[in-house]
Amino acid sequence: MAGPLRHLGDLARAQARRRASARADGEALGELEARPLALPPGLEAEWLGVSGYRLTYEGHTLFIDPYLSRVPLRDLLLRRRALPDRAVLERFVHAPGKTVGVLVGHTHFDHAVDAPALARRLDYKAYGSASLVNLMALHGMAERAVEVAPYRVYELGPFEVSFTPSAHSKLLLGLAVPYDGELTCEHLDSLSPAAYRCGQVWGISIAVAGVRFYHQDSADLIDDAVRERGIDVFLAGVAGRSFTERYWQRILPLLQPRAVVPTHYDNFFRPLGQDLEFVTAAELARLPEEIGAVSGEIELAALPRADLGRDRPRPAR
Repeated sequence: MAGPLRHLGDLARAQARRRASARADGEALGELEARPLALPPGLEAEWLGVSGYRLTYEGHTLFIDPYLSRVPLRDLLLRRRALPDRAVLERFVHAPGKTVGVLVGHTHFDHAVDAPALARRLDYKAYGSASLVNLMALHGMAERAVEVAPYRVYELGPFEVSFTPSAHSKLLLGLAVPYDGELTCEHLDSLSPAAYRCGQVWGISIAVAGVRFYHQDSADLIDDAVRERGIDVFLAGVAGRSFTERYWQRILPLLQPRAVVPTHYDNFFRPLGQDLEFVTAAELARLPEEIGAVSGEIELAALPRADLGRDRPRPAR
C-alpha cells in the first residue's frame, strides 16, 4: 500500500499548492519557449496541444496524436458521446501541402478522437493499433486504417516512421492504466470517452530532413523494446511521469536525445482558443532539475501551442 498512499499524498500536496505551482510552471514554460529548437530550414514543427503535433516538410504534412475537439469534463462524467468537432477542426487545423498520414500512439480519447475526421477531410491513412483500426471502422473508414507492425519502417512522403512497443503510465495511483484494454465499441452512439480504451501503446520515431524525432505520448516505457539511440528531439509526455518508477533515469540513457520537448501538460478538457491551463502536477518548473540529474548535456525547450500563436501561454487563473 505504500505506493498508492504515496501517490495520494503527492496529489493532495499538488492540489494544495496548485496556484503557486501554476505560476512557477508558467514562468518555466515562458523560459523554455524562448529557447530555439534548432531544426533544418523548411522543417516546421507545431504543437497542437496535449500530445498532438504537425510536422511539415517539402510540401508534405504529417500529424501525430491530433486532439483539438476537446471533450468537456461533463461529457466524460455523464458518459456522453465523444466525437470530432468539425467546426473546431476547420478553425484550428493547418495542413500545408499534401497530408501523408496521421500517427496515433494509443486510443484514449485525448489522442484519437479527431483521427477519423481528419483522415476523411484530408484524405490520408491513419497508422496505429488494432484499436485504432476499430475506431476508424466505426466511422466507415476501415480502408484508411493501418495496423502497424513493430519496428517496420513506413515511408510517408519525406518522413520515415516506425513504431516501438511502449506502455501507458499507471495514472490510477500507480496501480492501473485508466480505460485499459482494447477499443471494442460497435456503434458511434456508444462511443463515450470511457469507450476509447487505451489499446496497444506505441512510441513513434520520425526521421525527416536529417532529424530524428521520438514521440512518447505517455510517460512509461518497455525498456528492452527501445532500440532508438541518438534521437535529436524527444517529444516527451510528462503528465504521468510521477507514476512511473525512475522514468527519466530509464528513458534518457536509452534514447540519448539532444533535446527534450515536454508535452501533454495542458488541461485537455479546456477548449482551444482559451488560455492554457496546466494539469495537476504538471511541474514543468522541476524539469530542468529532473533531466539535469540524468544528463547536463540535454537541451530543454518548448513549443507554443498553435492556437495561442506566438504569445506565451499563461496559466488560467
